[in-house]
Amino acid sequence: MYPIQRNRRLRSSASLRALVQEHQLTPNDFIVPLFVVEGTQIKEAIPSMPGYHRWSTDLLAQKVKTLWAAGLKAVLLFVKVPDALKDNQGTEALNPDGLMQRAIQTVKNAVPEMVVMTDVALDPYSSYGHDGIVQEGKIVNDATVAILTKMALSHATAGADVVAPSDMMDGRILSIRKGLEEAHFTNTVIMSYSAKYASSFYGPFRDALDSSPGFGDKKTYQMDFANRNEALIETQRDIEEGADIVMVKPGLAYLDIIRDLRETIAVPIAAYQVSGEYAMLKAAAEKGWLDHDAVMMEQLISFKRAGVQLIASYFAEDAVKLL
Repeated sequence: MYPIQRNRRLRSSASLRALVQEHQLTPNDFIVPLFVVEGTQIKEAIPSMPGYHRWSTDLLAQKVKTLWAAGLKAVLLFVKVPDALKDNQGTEALNPDGLMQRAIQTVKNAVPEMVVMTDVALDPYSSYGHDGIVQEGKIVNDATVAILTKMALSHATAGADVVAPSDMMDGRILSIRKGLEEAHFTNTVIMSYSAKYASSFYGPFRDALDSSPGFGDKKTYQMDFANRNEALIETQRDIEEGADIVMVKPGLAYLDIIRDLRETIAVPIAAYQVSGEYAMLKAAAEKGWLDHDAVMMEQLISFKRAGVQLIASYFAEDAVKLL
């Protein structure tokens, strides 16, 4: 007469729900993206990313101390390069005293235990705003890979724990791994942006770094968002070439890709909850259309449910305050 199994029994109180919850967030799940600029005493608001800032290196030191005190253990560094230092070869990217190299050292001096991850791509340094060297209107692959390898070595020399190639050039993981090994950086981790899609969700990020492409788009190297199997091909190839962690970017619109990878590969998977995803929730919450904290946590749990170990998110600091 009555159902033997009543599924609602385990939902009847907050304590019971907590006991049987399948996925949970902790501060250990997060990577905090940080934007760095030249100068001193600069905490510069990013209009398209409410609540987020660019930091000069002197204030960056205090910022990472605050993050560490909150239980956050990893930062992903991006730099806003002055226009005068940009060219088609990414020359400034290899400067041992460049902004990225100094930012790495700043974080390591402030909190030696903090895991420092670095963006390895040419777009912040490019006079064209592209992730590679431009020749006759095209982004060339192999010459770009050679520069990216030197760039990763420069970051490792400065003290980076993890280099994160975000460019989507073919063969760059193998080249970077070979370069690191030959230079005796055998413990430097490669976190590859393995499935990075040509997405329209990146707009606020490009505002933050002034790195929008000066012509065309990035569809000849970033992936077509209609493709699913291609993500597995790209990711498996990166693992074979020496990637330790693989990333899917963007996040929310690509949970199916994360799940596909989780069911196929064993290495850690990261997801990047990108600037557009952040900005949409901030805007809706400002209008009073969504509950900011509730939706934020629901989105973040969706990444864990899909199968990621690491979440790069601009919400990281807000989220840990609620955990």
